[in-house]
Amino acid sequence: MTLTAPPVSDLRARILAVRSLTEALAAPLSAEDQTVQSMPDASPTKWHRAHTSWFFEEFLLGPAGRAPYDPSFGYLFNSYYEAVGPRHPRPHRGLITRPGAAEIGRYRAHVDAALADLVSNGLDEEQAAVVVLGLNHEQQHQELLVMDAKHLLGGQPFGQVYAARPADPATPSPALTWRAVEGGLVEVGHGGTGFAYDNEGPAHRVWLEPFEIAERAVTNEDWLAFMADDGYERPEFWLSDGWQAIGRTGWRAPEYWSQQDGEWTTWTLAGQRPLVPGEPVCHVSFYEADAYARWAGARLPTEFEWETAARPVAHLRGQLLDPQRLHPGPAGQHMIGDVWEWTSSAYLPYPGFVPVEGAIGEYNGKFMSDQHVLRGASCATPAGHERLTYRNFFPASARWAFSGLRLARS
Repeated sequence: MTLTAPPVSDLRARILAVRSLTEALAAPLSAEDQTVQSMPDASPTKWHRAHTSWFFEEFLLGPAGRAPYDPSFGYLFNSYYEAVGPRHPRPHRGLITRPGAAEIGRYRAHVDAALADLVSNGLDEEQAAVVVLGLNHEQQHQELLVMDAKHLLGGQPFGQVYAARPADPATPSPALTWRAVEGGLVEVGHGGTGFAYDNEGPAHRVWLEPFEIAERAVTNEDWLAFMADDGYERPEFWLSDGWQAIGRTGWRAPEYWSQQDGEWTTWTLAGQRPLVPGEPVCHVSFYEADAYARWAGARLPTEFEWETAARPVAHLRGQLLDPQRLHPGPAGQHMIGDVWEWTSSAYLPYPGFVPVEGAIGEYNGKFMSDQHVLRGASCATPAGHERLTYRNFFPASARWAFSGLRLARS
C-alpha cells in the first residue's frame, strides 16, 4: 500500500464519515438479515461490521497498547491474515449467532471511542497511515456489504425491498461508438501521491498496439440481443471452462434476471423492476462477458488498454454509492462508475511488486492466482474510493458483484 498519511486533523472527520456510512448501510437490515450467510463467498452484514472494527483493533489499537474488547473476536472476525492467527472458517460465518447484531453495535462504538481517543492524543506518521488503510479497507467492505445483502435478499421468496424508490424511465440504449487509442509505450499503475493499494503499483511501462475502445458499456438491450441469438446455447463463443460453467449452473441470463409474462425483469434492492434498455448490463461473470465479446466480433480490453483509454475521461463519473439507489445509472461515456468492467487480464503482480511487510502485506498479493481484473467502479463503490488505477479482482465465475463489461477491438 502507498501509506501516505494526511494531516491528523483531517482524520477525525474521515473516521466519522466512513464508520457512520457502514452503520447507515446496515440500518435497513434486521438482526436476522445481518446474521445469515447466503453462500460461502458472501459474509453476513454483522460480520462486515465486526471485521472492519477488528481490523483497527488488530493493526492500530493493539499495537498502541489498547486491550481488545473481547479476545474471542480475533478468532471470529479475522478474515484471512495467517500471520495473526487461526480464524473461524469463512463458509460458516453465518452460523455465528453470538455475538448478535446489537453486541456488534456496542463493539463498533467501543472501537470508535478508542480511535477518537488515540487521534486526540496524537498519531505518528505510521499510525496515521494505518488509519487511512483501515478506512479504505472499510470502504471496500461497504461495497461487499451491499453485494452480500443483495444476494441474500434476492433469494427471499417474496421480493424483499432494501430501499424503495421510483422506477427508472425506460431509457433507450445509446448508439455504440468507438474511440481510437494510439497505443505505443505507455505508463500504467499508481506512481503519484495519495492512497493506493500495493497491487496498483509500481508504475511501469507497457507496449500497446493501436486499438479501439467502445465509448459506453454493454447495455441490457445489447445483452437481450445476445440472448435472442442463442448466445448461451452456442459453444463457439465460450471458453471451455465457461461452457462447462453454464452447463453446470444453467445460466441463461445475468444474475437476478427473470422473465414474467414474456418480459424480462431484474431484481434490484428496490424490488423487482422492468429492465431498462439503456443501463449497463450488470451481474455477469467473466465467462459471460468474454462470450458476449466474441459474439459481438470484439474482445475484452486488457487492464492496461482500459487504464490508458480511461485516462482522457477519468474526470467523468457514473453512478457511485447512493444508499437510496444502489443500482447503475444510464450508460454513458464515463468509464468509472455504474459497473465494474471485466478485462481480459489475469490478476498478477506488476513488475517490481513487493508486498508490505508483516500481516498487512497479506492484503492483496496472496490472491494473485486464478482471478481476473475488473476496472472502474460500481454503483456500490463509495464516492472517493474510486480511482483510475484501482484493480478489483474476482474469480471468473463470480456474478454477485456489480460487474459488467466494455468492448475493445484491434
